[in-house]
Amino acid sequence: MKTGIRTLRVLVVDDNENMRSLLVGLLQSLGVEQVRQAADGEAALSHARHWRADAAFVDMKMAPMDGIEFTRIIRTAPGGADPYMPIIMLTSEAHRERVLEARDAGVTEFLVKPVNAKALVERLKTVIERQRLFVRTDSYVGPDRRRKNSAAYTGPRRRETDRE
Repeated sequence: MKTGIRTLRVLVVDDNENMRSLLVGLLQSLGVEQVRQAADGEAALSHARHWRADAAFVDMKMAPMDGIEFTRIIRTAPGGADPYMPIIMLTSEAHRERVLEARDAGVTEFLVKPVNAKALVERLKTVIERQRLFVRTDSYVGPDRRRKNSAAYTGPRRRETDRE
């Protein structure tokens, strides 16, 4: 990842200024030069519509728009934002229900707070170097949740219950 890290464009979204500063500092220490910040989901949407990021670190719990709603909008709404942008969800509350809700909204990866440099690098490498296929159905838009490509898959839908 060292080769192109300087050219990566990363969006950091968190309502806590200290967390944003920590993430930006870690990214810059890794060599990422292009980092934009937002304090809430609405400001992040504006950035995403006008500045194409290679990845976004987004806090799950924010107001007025949380990270899950931000992800849903990015994945489904027209308006210039890249629906395929990898979204790494930050959370200090990794409750199963919330994690599943975020996954179902189209989150690419998770990063549990407190954040450390090793975990941040691993998640960033994962979304940049090992991108997953994207799925678009009536009920889900986002990275393939299976994380594997099936040689047996031959159609546009992923599940037997999906309607043509």
